[in-house]
Amino acid sequence: MAVTYLCLTGQAVANVADLPRTDSDFSIDGVLDEVAWSSALRVDLDVETDPGENLEAAVATRAFLIEDGENLYVAFEADDPEPQAIRAYLRDRDTAWGDDYVGILLDTFNDERRAFEFYVNALGVQMDKIHDDTTGGRQWEYDASWDAIWDSAGQVTDDGYIVEIRIPLSQLRFPDADGVKTWGFNLKRIYPRDRTYRFSNNSRDRDRSCLLCQISKLRGLEASRPSRDIEIVPTLTASWNSTTEDPGFVPLDSADAEVDAGVTMRWGITPDLTASFTVNPDYSQIEADVAQLDVNTEFTLFFPEKRPFFLEGSNYFQTPIDAVFTRTISSPDVGMKLTGKRGHSTFGVIAAQDEVTNLLFPDVYGSETDYIEDSNTAFVGRYSYGFDGTSSLGALVTVREGSDYHNYVAGVDGRWKINDQHSLEFQHLESTTEYPLDLAIEYEQPLDEFDGHATSFEYEYDSRAWSGEIRVEDSSAGFRSDSGFVQRVGGTQYATRIGRTYYGGTDDWWTRIRINLHHNWFDEEDGTLGTRDTRLRAGIGGPWQSWTQLHLVEGKERHEGVLYDKNRVNLFTEFIPAAGLELMFFVSIGDEVDYSNDRQGKIRWIEQTSNWNISRNLLLRLQSTISSLKTQDDERVFDAALVDSRLTWQFSVRSFLRLTVQYRDVERNPDVYLEEVEEREKSVGRQLLYSYKLNPQTVFFVGYSDRYLDNDNLDSLTAEDRTWFMKVGYAWTP
Repeated sequence: MAVTYLCLTGQAVANVADLPRTDSDFSIDGVLDEVAWSSALRVDLDVETDPGENLEAAVATRAFLIEDGENLYVAFEADDPEPQAIRAYLRDRDTAWGDDYVGILLDTFNDERRAFEFYVNALGVQMDKIHDDTTGGRQWEYDASWDAIWDSAGQVTDDGYIVEIRIPLSQLRFPDADGVKTWGFNLKRIYPRDRTYRFSNNSRDRDRSCLLCQISKLRGLEASRPSRDIEIVPTLTASWNSTTEDPGFVPLDSADAEVDAGVTMRWGITPDLTASFTVNPDYSQIEADVAQLDVNTEFTLFFPEKRPFFLEGSNYFQTPIDAVFTRTISSPDVGMKLTGKRGHSTFGVIAAQDEVTNLLFPDVYGSETDYIEDSNTAFVGRYSYGFDGTSSLGALVTVREGSDYHNYVAGVDGRWKINDQHSLEFQHLESTTEYPLDLAIEYEQPLDEFDGHATSFEYEYDSRAWSGEIRVEDSSAGFRSDSGFVQRVGGTQYATRIGRTYYGGTDDWWTRIRINLHHNWFDEEDGTLGTRDTRLRAGIGGPWQSWTQLHLVEGKERHEGVLYDKNRVNLFTEFIPAAGLELMFFVSIGDEVDYSNDRQGKIRWIEQTSNWNISRNLLLRLQSTISSLKTQDDERVFDAALVDSRLTWQFSVRSFLRLTVQYRDVERNPDVYLEEVEEREKSVGRQLLYSYKLNPQTVFFVGYSDRYLDNDNLDSLTAEDRTWFMKVGYAWTP
């Protein structure tokens, strides 16, 4: 039975489909040999939504859905006239986005705001995330850090590939209501060939800046009730570390063994309220951060959060101003997190007792970091009330408090989606801060308690062909957000953008052209003109799944009271010349400020990224950066190079062995520096890691890492650090 369904905005969407139920057992093996599949709901993915606009799909894909009261089962038969062209590689979970894959999106609250997504490549590699339509714009937000425990299998056949999925309902949050339930659902197949084709069971209106308001509805699960999911994860970590503070002169100390046991518990208190508790938590970061070049930079580098406890539900705490960055909580003894949704309300709380206090000192044209060896209590509270589709009003509070130190931040925010094209967003925060006296003196901060504020406002227009925005961000010099990542304060940033998009037809060699004109300027708090620039971006999508963009910049930047030229020509391109080989290049040439010597300079910056699937099991990822700075008279200031290479042998969808090598080399010309500098700095870091993941929480890691340095005081690369490490975690679901 099917009926026409109206979305929350009152516009008609695809029919509601009835989800059948079975009592049969399923074996998730990539073979559809169970009799129950014959009584499943069949849905054809017969619409191409990208790059074509609601065209007939070029290849056939059939999906089958059925439930048994405790699990939702989904299967896909993906036909392919050239099965040898299927891109399918063994991967660690959440990393197969460039492959052929299929999956399902589920809006379990049927409120067209957020949804769960489950995807599987042709060999059964899992990818999951949370979709968030409340941020608006064509660039919908995703929380790819979310990990559920579910089953999947896939296999390539003579006619294409088959995927089977089992999603335990205990992994989903949905209303605890009697009777038939209605969920939004969208089925998707990614078919990467000369272009990246997207097929779906739903058409897509590009004039509407939302996804969940355009998907079909699934009706059923009458006897299913959400479970009070409990997951207990004890962990054991061990490391043996040898270090020296003076490489080449003081040898490495004897290995210092450290063993820690901890436990984390996640409890679905109600269908829409989840609590996580952790005692002596393992917040160790197993994988090395991607290396970044930090030469001639004024602002602190950003490294993303990777720790599972903080990643889960992180989208609850996102606001226009980056007032929450959980990596500031570095070494807590105990932590608690509560996230939930009740009716129109969503909320989240994080509390932790941290042994170390990390600090970021922002300024008008730069930032610095340091830490205090004292402990602090950290608290984050977030509330949002949703109305009128994806509009919302919210509040945020953050607290960090230790002996002789505190930082309190509080404020309100909101988003008003006026219609499918127009939206407004704002946030206002007030802060109160006090630093320890010696630290305040060292970093030239106020010696007593001080206050500050920050405000953000943005208007955005987004339609099929045209887009634009007006954004204003203002902050006082005294604003601090020590639980976040706010690097610039003490002025007002203005930004405007207008853009036009053209779409290619089925007979065109190009798929999409985008042209954007930006204008940005920054005024200091006293009205002094600061940074300003005008940018023209023109990009085109073409063969080999390519995207090429030319970026012209004309601007000025103020440094130490002087305005310097900042005119640049940037070129970016990425393409896939052959299955399994992804290439990206970025080149920037033009003016740059020599921050170390307070003068005008000329920069050349080249980045490349390549991902080469040497075989189905072996993957090489290589990222490199080359940068050189010269004076206006063409004298060399420095040459710098950075390489991050990772070679992974994937034994199966659950285990891999990875070798990471990071190389950094900086050569300076001391004759042109105002202060004494080292002529040569070189470092090499290595890591060998074995990983086994039965699921996202049941894991085993073992590895070795070291770091070597070379500079003017050393004759060659000399060991600075050596570490062996091991971690075991087990997810127990009573």
